[in-house]
Amino acid sequence: MLWLTRIIVGAVFLMNVSCALAFILQPEKYSPGFEVAGVPGMIYVQGMGILFLMWNATYPLVIFHPIRYRVLFVVVLIQQAIGFTGETWLWLTLPSGHSPLHATGLRFMLFDGIGLIAMAGAYWLLRRHRCHANL
Repeated sequence: MLWLTRIIVGAVFLMNVSCALAFILQPEKYSPGFEVAGVPGMIYVQGMGILFLMWNATYPLVIFHPIRYRVLFVVVLIQQAIGFTGETWLWLTLPSGHSPLHATGLRFMLFDGIGLIAMAGAYWLLRRHRCHANL
């Protein structure tokens, strides 16, 4: 169960970091999806990439040992839930006429929702396995 948890959290981490690096290194590819342009748009997208890296600073210890760092694992789950909830709220309140933002928001929601479900499932299985091992 430990390795399955590491693989799931590691996969979400790698996807997050790859997205962060793409935003930082090639912001011009992603700024249209946020309806921003020029230098301000590039800086905005790069800033989001930096925020993604900050958000993922908690993942490596959880990947290393999800049982030992189970409190940090809960923090990771809370971060993911906040991201998914916030993205969903933004998407639901987005006025019509913003197709690029709508599509971008949907992609974020899908990825973060799937990541949250996968990591919460891994956490639950790990806790369940650990409880049965202690009987």
